[in-house]
Amino acid sequence: MTRRRNINRFLLGFVVLALIVSGIDPFDRMTWALEVLPILVGLPVVLGSYQRFPLTSLSYWLLTVHALILIVGGHYTYSNVPLGFWLQDLFDMSRNHYDRLGHIAQGFVPAVVAREVLLRMTPIQKGGWLNFLVVCVCLAISAFYEMIEWWVAVAAGVAAEAFLATQGDVWDTQWDMFLALLGAISAVFMLGRVQDRQLDSMGIEPAVVDR
Repeated sequence: MTRRRNINRFLLGFVVLALIVSGIDPFDRMTWALEVLPILVGLPVVLGSYQRFPLTSLSYWLLTVHALILIVGGHYTYSNVPLGFWLQDLFDMSRNHYDRLGHIAQGFVPAVVAREVLLRMTPIQKGGWLNFLVVCVCLAISAFYEMIEWWVAVAAGVAAEAFLATQGDVWDTQWDMFLALLGAISAVFMLGRVQDRQLDSMGIEPAVVDR
């Protein structure tokens, strides 16, 4: 337990440090603020629930990775991330695809967290319905994020172009949601058993219905 707590403190400190560094002379200040906003909202929730509802190590590690993806994208803007340019040159791509990585993570990471919450707080059992609902939750999150991008674009006009990161792709919104879907499905099938073992090691039983 002490080792897990120390690792979680390290992950927290790493995210906070990365967030501070990313805020130093970002490519575009408004884009940085918009991109890291999910971290600024989610971090207090994670900290506030840590004592009474600690998540598995898997969830905390994935949330950290997702936060770093957002932080890097916020600092450079997604269409200007150096890693994306390197991959673009390496594979002769037509655009910087770093934002695609972000949307895969937008499905992959919430899927693991949603699965854990549903198992622990609802009577839903492991199996098809759980997997289906987890994917639905992730698609809902992705769709809502696309609406946020739409609202920002309407409010800010051209100033929101870096936040949208469409790079001239008229199907960018559809690609974003499709990649989130693939990320969610991949997470459910790749990490479900790993998450179950971690829940068992924490002595956490699935929720049951009172009869």
